[in-house]
Amino acid sequence: MKKLTIKDIAKEFNVSISTVSKALNDSYEISETTKNKIQKYAKENNYKPNFNALSLKNRSTKTIGIIIPTMLKYFFAQVFKGIEKTALERGYKVITCISNESFDKEVEIIEMLSNGSIDGFLVSLAKETELKEDYKHLQDTIKNGTPIVMFDRVAQTLDCDKIITDDLNAVENTVEFLYKSGHKNIAFVSTMSDFHIGKQRFMGYKKGLENVGLPYNDDLVVNIFDRDYKQYETILIPFLEKNKIDSIITTGESAAVASMKAGIKTGRKIPQDLSVIAFSNGILARHSSPKMTTISQHGEQMGASAAKILIDKLENKNTDTLTKVITTDLVIRDSTK
Repeated sequence: MKKLTIKDIAKEFNVSISTVSKALNDSYEISETTKNKIQKYAKENNYKPNFNALSLKNRSTKTIGIIIPTMLKYFFAQVFKGIEKTALERGYKVITCISNESFDKEVEIIEMLSNGSIDGFLVSLAKETELKEDYKHLQDTIKNGTPIVMFDRVAQTLDCDKIITDDLNAVENTVEFLYKSGHKNIAFVSTMSDFHIGKQRFMGYKKGLENVGLPYNDDLVVNIFDRDYKQYETILIPFLEKNKIDSIITTGESAAVASMKAGIKTGRKIPQDLSVIAFSNGILARHSSPKMTTISQHGEQMGASAAKILIDKLENKNTDTLTKVITTDLVIRDSTK
């Protein structure tokens, strides 16, 4: 069944398109009788306004769409808090969608919200999108005049604003911190080796070792998949039994908690025999035992910056495309000596 348009309604009542538009918008310029007739007909025939066809001056919905890849990371909850606070302060509402790491879901969300229900997008890429390197849906959205600001997981080749963490330097500095506290056998446990940010963190690890004059050893690196979080310990116990390791840097908190548990199960005391440091500074870190030393990514600050850049763009306060780098901090707690 063909979608009913304003043109069809105008034809039905033999009036101008402008009369129908005014009647549907409840304008005082149209008589009550005509108005009621047109509104009733539109309702009975399931008329839906086409936002894209509305005049540009009405296009602003004061709503922004957020697409995050997963609900399972506290980091994204922090980012969301920063986005929402900034959006509300500037009079914008937010619609949040989760792609669940799926390319198809991400495309579907973009299509669903690009019908005029939002003014712009804040996007962190789904894992599948990054692996496919297919950003056409995002490219088309930008081409059609809907701005996108990407955060954390960004498409390198896409010409849009981006907010990223200083991943490489963060790990490089962490290796140096561990070395200065007397560690010589520093392991690296990654749950995101196929992400750009995971690769950056790994490069930072290698660079850090080089800086302090420690040899790189493949045996001290473990790549586990995020989805196998129930198996983390099972993988890490033999890893710790087989190798001489006095410290571990992990790309996420759950891997760090599993590393501490595996350390205890292989007879090590934390932090006396094994220091553990995790990326992200979330709830797990504060409530783990011992409390965990973390590389804080300042998620809230990232979210606030992303929202500010997008809203400035929507209000024509900023036309340049920029990439903003959020620097990390080492939050030292009890899991390191």
